[in-house]
Amino acid sequence: MDENKKKVYVGNLPYTINSDQLATKFGEFGQVVDAIVITDKMSGRSKGFGFVEFATEEEAKKAIDELNGKDLEGRNLVVNVARPAKDRD
Repeated sequence: MDENKKKVYVGNLPYTINSDQLATKFGEFGQVVDAIVITDKMSGRSKGFGFVEFATEEEAKKAIDELNGKDLEGRNLVVNVARPAKDRD
């Protein structure tokens, strides 16, 4: 099974959201294996995006379908399948 399809990118996150809150929000759509908000190494502040990995591809797809474009604390989330690091330019 393709592990990548179980991992979703979450962009345009409110800067107040932490990894635990991200896991809780996405947990509404399935079993969250891992959730992380990416932070700046120097300041420790959120960069406004993160990743959530689900137990199954179906759960990831449901979260994408339900949350992409939805408002969270005044920001419209961008939620899609995460791309492997080598594909990011």
